[in-house]
Amino acid sequence: MTGAATPPYVTGDRFRLRCRRDWFKIMLKTAASKPEHLAAVRQVKAWTRERFALADDVAIMVSEIACGLPGCPPLETVVAFWTAPDRRHQFKVFKRAVEVREDDLPPSWMKNAIISDDDTSCC
Repeated sequence: MTGAATPPYVTGDRFRLRCRRDWFKIMLKTAASKPEHLAAVRQVKAWTRERFALADDVAIMVSEIACGLPGCPPLETVVAFWTAPDRRHQFKVFKRAVEVREDDLPPSWMKNAIISDDDTSCC
């Protein structure tokens, strides 16, 4: 089978690499095709940086996640930032990123209250 195309049932490390590569292509294509989503994520990051007085070098992650539990919104926005290597702050807004408004963010005085104790997952 020399020169044959890679079968779709490739297993092991090659399969994981192929899936990862395809996942990144899909994610990049999705993000690139929705400029309003990217603008909303940037805006949420800017509001978060301003609200909690974060330095420019503090990483802020904004993600939309699907919730499969009954009563959850179909998509919610999760915001996380780190003020120390082992101190992650996290909050959720039960809306899509494009629907989030500045007033949806927690007040600045809650900065210590949103420290996440969960070390097992990011969001």
